[in-house]
Amino acid sequence: MQLAHNAIHFAYPSRTRNPQHARKVLRVGRRFSCRAGTDFFKGVPQAPPDPILGISDAFKKSTSKDKLNLGVGAYRTEELKPLVLTVVQKVERQIVERVENREYLPIQGLESFNKCTAELLFGKDSKVLADGRVATLQSLSGTGSLRVGAAFIGRFMPGTKVYLSNPTWGNHKSIFPDAGVDFEMYRYFKPETRGLDFEGMIADIEGAPAGSVILLHGCAHNPTGVDPTKEQWAKIADVCEAKGHLPFFDVAYQGFATGDLLQDSFAPRYFADRGFEMFVAQSYSKNLGLYSDRVGAINLVCKDSESKERSMSQLKKIARALYSNPPVQGARIVAEILSDEKLFNEWYEELKGMAGRIKKVRGELVAELKALGTPGDWSFINDQIGMFSYTGLTSTQVENMTNKHSIFMTFDGRISLAGLSSDKVKYLANAIDDSVRNVK
Repeated sequence: MQLAHNAIHFAYPSRTRNPQHARKVLRVGRRFSCRAGTDFFKGVPQAPPDPILGISDAFKKSTSKDKLNLGVGAYRTEELKPLVLTVVQKVERQIVERVENREYLPIQGLESFNKCTAELLFGKDSKVLADGRVATLQSLSGTGSLRVGAAFIGRFMPGTKVYLSNPTWGNHKSIFPDAGVDFEMYRYFKPETRGLDFEGMIADIEGAPAGSVILLHGCAHNPTGVDPTKEQWAKIADVCEAKGHLPFFDVAYQGFATGDLLQDSFAPRYFADRGFEMFVAQSYSKNLGLYSDRVGAINLVCKDSESKERSMSQLKKIARALYSNPPVQGARIVAEILSDEKLFNEWYEELKGMAGRIKKVRGELVAELKALGTPGDWSFINDQIGMFSYTGLTSTQVENMTNKHSIFMTFDGRISLAGLSSDKVKYLANAIDDSVRNVK
């Protein structure tokens, strides 16, 4: 008994001077100890596997020599191997030789990274940057950046809904509810044309309650690969302005979509130039191949510098509670490359090479399907952009692709062309042809 009392007195030195309180704590402790061995987590249900990452697990288990992973959005070489960019390897070696400590970064991240990433997104001569109206916080790639933005909405815009495109990247539907933010969907894809349902999109954004958050894919829409034209972006901006909506851009593929950094940042720059307040999430997983480094940023474009300072303080408070501060290595790599003209040009050439290889296999796949006489018009694959194509294959046809041909893809028919090589185009085309002809 004395040992137990001493232990409690040590644990609660300011409160256990009162013997009655000590006895009360002991009684609680005894009741708790009687439950030793209780299964506290018995009622926790089994979560389903992640719809995308689970595909990679299934792919790894397959023993087929012809297996092909077109599910995960990760770039592969012509040999279907992961790629580490040459410029990244060079810069990483330089950093390793020079860095003298591994101290924590500030909550907002690496200052040089934040400056460079905002300039890449909006342009060095951007008025919003010159006016000091952009709060930039380094975060955990695109997902972490979205999550911080979602928490900001939940905290300071309670009851506001986020409108997501239908379809959208699957994780969007988890990120916002996890932060207590409800979502609705707006029309986006037209199955009959494999293109944009622009009329439906505009009607749904117009129909959303004034002041809603509209999540927009900055370029290379995931999963469809279908983007609005510049004229359509202008109309989208008109509707958002008329309704007082707050745009939230997800920019995961700048430069990786077309090989042109400026073209791929057109939409958020256009909205910024028109004076919108907005969120923009960035990721360097794809365009620099820094998948495991988890480097990205959340940007808030505010009305004035005072709002920017207040918003930045709250972004930091949210990040502090979620993960304290971000990792440094990837941010250093990005900052070095973006701030050095020679390194930047080396990166840009490699970036254009990756985008070009994806465009090449797009064209080869369309040509092969045409040669096979596969039912339907497959030219939309060339019209879509970025690493994904929304094929229109049904879930049963996708099952046939996987079970019969060992081609792993998402059940909505999306394929990652970044995971396809020229050598595998014929095999993929034959599998598609078989699935379309023989499976409903």
